[in-house]
Amino acid sequence: MHFINRILLLFVFSFWLVSCSTSSKVPLTNDELSSKLKTHILTLASDEFEGREAGTEGEKKASDYISKEFKKIGLSKKGTDGYLQEFSFTEGAKLGSSNQLIVNVKRYSLNNDFYPLPYSSNGIITGYVVRVGHGIVDEQLKRNDYLGTGNINKKIFVIESGTPDGNNPHGKFGEWTDLRKKIDVAIAKGALAVIFINSDSTQENPKADWNFRISPSTIPVLFAKGEAAKVLKDSIVTNCTLGTEIEKVEKKGHNVIGYVDNGAAHTIVIGAHYDHLGYGDEGSLYRGEKAIHNGADDNASGTGALIELARYVKASGMKNNNYLFMAFSGEEKGLLGSNYFVKHPTIDLKSVSYMLNMDMVGRLKPDEKILIINGSGTTPRWKGLLDSVTVDNIKLKETESGVGPSDHTSFYLQDIPVLHFFSGTHPDYHKPSDDEDKINYPGAVSITNIIKNILQKTDSPDKLVFSKTNDSNNEDAPKFKVTLGVVPDYAFEGEGMRIDGVTDDRPAAKAGLEPGDVVIQLGEHKVLDMMSYMKALSKFSKGETTKVKVIRNHQEIEKDITF
Repeated sequence: MHFINRILLLFVFSFWLVSCSTSSKVPLTNDELSSKLKTHILTLASDEFEGREAGTEGEKKASDYISKEFKKIGLSKKGTDGYLQEFSFTEGAKLGSSNQLIVNVKRYSLNNDFYPLPYSSNGIITGYVVRVGHGIVDEQLKRNDYLGTGNINKKIFVIESGTPDGNNPHGKFGEWTDLRKKIDVAIAKGALAVIFINSDSTQENPKADWNFRISPSTIPVLFAKGEAAKVLKDSIVTNCTLGTEIEKVEKKGHNVIGYVDNGAAHTIVIGAHYDHLGYGDEGSLYRGEKAIHNGADDNASGTGALIELARYVKASGMKNNNYLFMAFSGEEKGLLGSNYFVKHPTIDLKSVSYMLNMDMVGRLKPDEKILIINGSGTTPRWKGLLDSVTVDNIKLKETESGVGPSDHTSFYLQDIPVLHFFSGTHPDYHKPSDDEDKINYPGAVSITNIIKNILQKTDSPDKLVFSKTNDSNNEDAPKFKVTLGVVPDYAFEGEGMRIDGVTDDRPAAKAGLEPGDVVIQLGEHKVLDMMSYMKALSKFSKGETTKVKVIRNHQEIEKDITF
């Protein structure tokens, strides 16, 4: 009897193992898929994760959750540290203890009386003060505010931050609304430091906005207000000491990367960003009290779909390609995670057949049932394939361009075909109200099934052919009178503006500029960062020809360019 019981027990156990193994191969029903998507979104969009801002504890909790899900599914680790790929980024700046302003022996208070500007280098300067009005030197306008100032070399310049006719960028002195231009002139005149003041109450004071990636000048620069400004403008100044100390805040973001290795020649990349806005300081469209931005649709919905697509692919019989699943961080700060990955890939990018990106797939409108798919022109294969995809009577609205405000752009710029899935905007976008209870789960299930359908239809060892698309609507600065015809690298923190992509038949392409070139000058206008680049671009008109200087492979190159 004892022997028979053991045989029966072994049989039952073996049957259970086979059943579990078999069930893992069976695709989830729509109800089961909906339940799993809800679990992921509820978790990622909970207050516990504090909005999943890149570089925060909330992001770490989210990356831990995704890593555990990848492990449970059985994905191989394909980061640089297990499933994680760490990258660094600058998150604004903080002020150090050396910031100071002492005028005629009186010490003034940081923030209340003065503050350093983002253009400032760090240093402590003691010297004589010279007042140079608005700091304008312009031959065409026949104005030189430095006339009659005597020997001003190695002195501290006090300069009005505005212009004689206000801060209108389109006015007579429009070019001189740019503080960088005034600083550069002051440096050329021998300034040890610059103190800006504002004597015109109708003009705004300069902002100490550390979130802009502004390259510092070579001298300390600060803004003085209140009594400090009045003394600097009107009183005899016998001594002045100023100090500036701005420390960049370096943070770490983390991509989460899992892999299905089928030993195939080509790899399909499936991605979604999992970060959001945290408490909403930057990028939020909400103007109320500080609140957690949970980002249920943006983009816990895409991350949930990513995890379930990984489960589906792992259990499927599709063996003709390898599959790389990526949850990106830093998307909300400028595609930082995906940009970093394509420049530091953990697989051979030349083996990638195509990339699918899910960003906001949780709010399909039930009355319209329209799914937006961007990137349909990035390979000839997409058009016929998308025409054949029919799931739950959802209408597909396609746009051809491979460039857009999400992570697929980073892959398109590496000549990889892409598709971006997007269920549309809504009033809760980038607000604390983007919560889980507003997710349309039947719609999210349908979108996930559409992507499954696409994966099935491309289950072939053939690599998709890349096609470049017309990206003129997504270029550098379409709001200006002219455009260079490039996609800037918003993650670049060096001096200048680095080009990530060049659009065919546009000024940059015709001038021979290439991805990777760093623009350092347009005409007579120096390009030190993204802000100065946009300001330089605004100075030109259609049909105008000028010189553009770029750094390519550590060498300076000059080209003629016509807008």
